[in-house]
Amino acid sequence: MPDITYFFAAHSAFAYLGSTRFYEIAHKAGREIRFRPIDLGKVVAAAHPNGAPKRSAAYRNYFFGREIERWGELRGAALGRGIPANHANDVTLANCSIIAADMSGKSPAALAHGLLEAHWKNHADLAAPATLATIISAAGLPAEEILEAARSDETLEIYQQNTSDAIAASAFGSPTYIANGDMFYGQDRL
Repeated sequence: MPDITYFFAAHSAFAYLGSTRFYEIAHKAGREIRFRPIDLGKVVAAAHPNGAPKRSAAYRNYFFGREIERWGELRGAALGRGIPANHANDVTLANCSIIAADMSGKSPAALAHGLLEAHWKNHADLAAPATLATIISAAGLPAEEILEAARSDETLEIYQQNTSDAIAASAFGSPTYIANGDMFYGQDRL
């Protein structure tokens, strides 16, 4: 079965907004999704060498405020108010949990969506192991097993390789989809 490479981060607003629709498209097309969680900060820094933080306050307020609200309305994705206060926390363990689920032979789809939704709808702190355990369990996966595997050197190496691969593919951020060798950046391309 042909696949779609899915570069994304567990705390990405736009990955959340497109998640359900992306799964529908992939399923309808008979495509397997290759979940490739990335270190979004490193990917954005590589794609924007002048620095994303140098964007104006007006740009940030629009793009990460009103634009998220509009897409949430269009996609039927519930959102909490504003950017989660813990949004800047390290999401390595959350991203590695998705990799660990995939490595276990179980589909990481429910977990990936659950992490995105918990963060943007309920402002869940994706750096907190207890919070992750709750989300992992809600996705029908064994939380202790997944978290243990997520902390392994092997999983961290895969995470780092995913990030390097995204940079090599010229990904601009999250989500980035690659189908038939063609890159599509942003959930609005769905």
